[in-house]
Amino acid sequence: MSRAAEGLYRPHRWGRSVAGPLFATACFLATLTGVVVLVVLLGSVVVTAMRRDTVTLPEGERGLWPYLTSLLTKTHDVLSPELAGYHVGFWSTLWLLAMVALFAVPVGVGGGTYLEEYAPEGRYRNIIQTNIANLAGVPSIVYGILGLVAFVQAFGMNGLALGYTVWAGALTLGLLVLPVIVIATQEALRAVPRSLRHASLALGANRWQTIRDHVLPSALPGIMTGVILALSRAIGETAPLLMVIAATSLLDAPRGPGDDYVPLSVEIYDYAKQPVGSGFEVVAAGGILVLLVALLSMNAIAIFIRDHASRGRRT
Repeated sequence: MSRAAEGLYRPHRWGRSVAGPLFATACFLATLTGVVVLVVLLGSVVVTAMRRDTVTLPEGERGLWPYLTSLLTKTHDVLSPELAGYHVGFWSTLWLLAMVALFAVPVGVGGGTYLEEYAPEGRYRNIIQTNIANLAGVPSIVYGILGLVAFVQAFGMNGLALGYTVWAGALTLGLLVLPVIVIATQEALRAVPRSLRHASLALGANRWQTIRDHVLPSALPGIMTGVILALSRAIGETAPLLMVIAATSLLDAPRGPGDDYVPLSVEIYDYAKQPVGSGFEVVAAGGILVLLVALLSMNAIAIFIRDHASRGRRT
């Protein structure tokens, strides 16, 4: 190699010694900024929820936790913050989550498994992969418009229209989170060593038996992580659901997938847009905390199931 080439490819040790620490410091500052902003936001919500100067509450609801639990027993009311609550929104959100999981998880995991394990390499698979990646980045309001046209109105075919029911909202949110589950399933399956598949096939198992008994159980922690992220996104969505609900307030909670509904996030939005100083900012902050507790509880249960399945697989 010539002297000029040696100079061209000589490692830039000085640049690395300077750029490395600078990049690490920048990453640390970015992470710290995000954590600080998150703590400030949560602290602001908690402080707002604890304000009692604008809301006259009974004696038993003066504490933060009693107040949050009391919100789940009250219906939507934009006239009196003392009577406002999230009973309908809480049960509507539970119905939505159950129906979204029932639709999106089997379809998403099945679609990801097919694309990763069965679909041959080629233009057909590349087109599907590209469209799934694009769908994961589509704004959520677009899914709301799609849900309004396809599920609520059924393209003008009244006999097939679902109306403003839990079914329409669940299918809309299911389409929204489906690309996330598909991509997470593919990544989890891709992380399983090829040697595991080869060993199973060498012992006489067919492809489906290999996938069912070895590949999917090994990829379960990664798949569960994707499902957790997808359902976490679904529980906090507001924009698409504004397109597929009949009203922002109801007096009765849904009793089935064919009933009208108002999710918790939409009720929070309705309270938050009330005039400042009216007392509804306390109700909105309380709803945010209720939603946060529900989200963390759901994630904790899913993480427990994932870790239990992972430990059982290792033993």
